[in-house]
Amino acid sequence: MHNYEECFNYVRQGSSPSTLKISDVKFTKINLPPWGSYLIRIDTNQGISGYGEMRDGASITYLKYLKSRIVGENPCEVDRLFRKIKQFGGQARQSAGVCAIEIALWDLAGKAYGVPVYQLLGGRFRDRVRLYADTHIEKGRATGTIMTPEEVGEILAGYMKQGFTVLKILSLELLMEQKGNYSGPLDWIRELREAQRQVYETAKKGNLAETMAANAKLYDYNRIQHPFTNIHITERGLEQMDEYIHRIREVIGYEVPLAIDHFGHFPLPDMIKIARRLEKYHLAWLEDMLPWHLTEQYKQLKMSTTASIATGEDMYLTETFEPLLQAGAIDIVHPDLLTCGGILETKKLGDLAARYGVSMALHMCESPISALAGAHMATASENFFTQEHDAFDICWWEDLVIGLPKPIVQDGFTVVTDAPGLGFEKLNEDVIREHGPIKDKTVWLSTDEWNQEKSLDRLWS
Repeated sequence: MHNYEECFNYVRQGSSPSTLKISDVKFTKINLPPWGSYLIRIDTNQGISGYGEMRDGASITYLKYLKSRIVGENPCEVDRLFRKIKQFGGQARQSAGVCAIEIALWDLAGKAYGVPVYQLLGGRFRDRVRLYADTHIEKGRATGTIMTPEEVGEILAGYMKQGFTVLKILSLELLMEQKGNYSGPLDWIRELREAQRQVYETAKKGNLAETMAANAKLYDYNRIQHPFTNIHITERGLEQMDEYIHRIREVIGYEVPLAIDHFGHFPLPDMIKIARRLEKYHLAWLEDMLPWHLTEQYKQLKMSTTASIATGEDMYLTETFEPLLQAGAIDIVHPDLLTCGGILETKKLGDLAARYGVSMALHMCESPISALAGAHMATASENFFTQEHDAFDICWWEDLVIGLPKPIVQDGFTVVTDAPGLGFEKLNEDVIREHGPIKDKTVWLSTDEWNQEKSLDRLWS
C-alpha cells in the first residue's frame, strides 16, 4: 500500500501532447539593467504555460505581430513553428520575438512530455554548465567613473573565490575615451562626450525615462560603424591600456582565462594594434572588435594576431556565421540565444562551428529564463566552452523564477536539473511588480489587439 506522495511516482504528470494547442500569448517587463527585458508566457488549452524572454532593449512589437501565426498550433512542433516565423526575425534585437517564442515552445514541449529541454535536444554532454564572470571597469552602472586596475582585479579575484574559472572585463572604451588616448574629428568628439555626460547626469537622478532618452541619443553616435568613425588610438592610449591589463593580471594571475569586451569603435588598423599589444596577456578572447558582417576585415584581423577573436551576439541564424567560419576569421562563436534564433538554432550553430574547429561561448545578460535556456542548450552541445553571468549586482535575480532549487549558480556553474522544460514552474509576480513598470494585480498584459493580424507570408512563388 503506497501513501499519497508515493502515488505520484506512478503517475504521468505531463499533458496530452498530441492535442496540445496554443491559446494565448501574454507579456510583462522586468527592469534588468541597463534597458530592461520583456518576458513572455504562452498559454495552452491544457492549462500549462511556457516562458520565454526577449533580448534586452527590444521592442515588444517584435513579439506581438507573431501571435496570430502561432495561436491554435501545437507548441510541441517546435522546429516547424520556428521555420514558420523565422522570416520575421532579423539581426540583433529584430529577432527578439522569434527567439522568445522558440524558447517558450521548448519549455512547453518539455513540460508536455515531462522531460528537461536538454533531453529533447539529444541528451547531456556535461553535468554542469561553466559560467564566465563579468565585471565592468566602471564603478557602478552609467557613472563614467573608472576603477583602478587593482580594484577590478580584486573583484575578479573575488569571483574566482566563488568558483568562477573564466572571467571577462567590459567597458574598456571608457579608458580609451580619456583625453590623449585617441584622436579624431574634434567636433564629433565634443558631441560624443556631451552625449556621454548627459547619460551620467540623468543616471544620477534615477529617472528611468530621462535616462533612456539620454541613452538613445548616445546610441545614435554608437551606431556609426567602426570604419566610419575615423577615430584612432594613440600610443598613449595603447600604453595606458597595456598597463591597465598588466596590473589586473598581477592581481588575478595568468592561469585564469580573461576575455575583454567593449574596446570602442576603432577602425581595423587600430584593432590590429590593440590585439597585438594584448597578446602577451593570454586572453580568452577579444570580443566584437569590428561589426560582425565585415568578414574580410575580420579575416585580416585574425591573420594579424595570435590573440583569440570572438563575435556573434548580434547575429541571427546559423547561416549568418558561415562566412566568418569559412574564412577562418574567428576562434570562438559568441552567440546570444535571444538573437541567434533560440535554443535549437544555437545548438545547430555549435555543431557547424565544431566542423571548423571553432569553440562556442554564450553571451547572456538577461533574466534566469534565458540563462536556463542557454544552460540547457549548452548541456546538449559538444563544443560549448562557457556562458556569461552578469547579474552580480541584482540581488533579486534568481527570485524571479519559482520551483527551481536555489542557488541557480553554484561555484561558478549552473547545474541543470531533470525537471521538465526549462526546470522552473512559473515566474514570481511579486518580484515583477517590485522590479518592473507594471504594478497591477495582473502583471501579464494582453496581446488581443493582434489576434486578427493576417498576411500572405510566403517568400516564393
